[in-house]
Amino acid sequence: MTPEGDFKAKLQNELRVMFPGCVIMKNDSQCIQGIPDMLILYKTHWAMLETKAYAKAKKEPNQPYWVDKLDAMSFAAFVSPENKKEVLRDLQRAFQLGG
Repeated sequence: MTPEGDFKAKLQNELRVMFPGCVIMKNDSQCIQGIPDMLILYKTHWAMLETKAYAKAKKEPNQPYWVDKLDAMSFAAFVSPENKKEVLRDLQRAFQLGG
């Protein structure tokens, strides 16, 4: 498994513990170029995360556009081992505020 794949698998397990019953789906970047790779559905909320193996990993074209656009709609972020704690804290707040 790649470093990003390993991080993504561990992150998904953490999300399932934090948000019991959540649905995590993999997005197809060939359908919409640059779309974040993970959709999380939880109760009446949703979020999208773009995982990176490390904070300075290359961002593909349109990824910043989609993360910004989707974050304005609900919650979206780039997440890497370096910022995982903060992103999960912010995601938890976003899901709690929505009721």
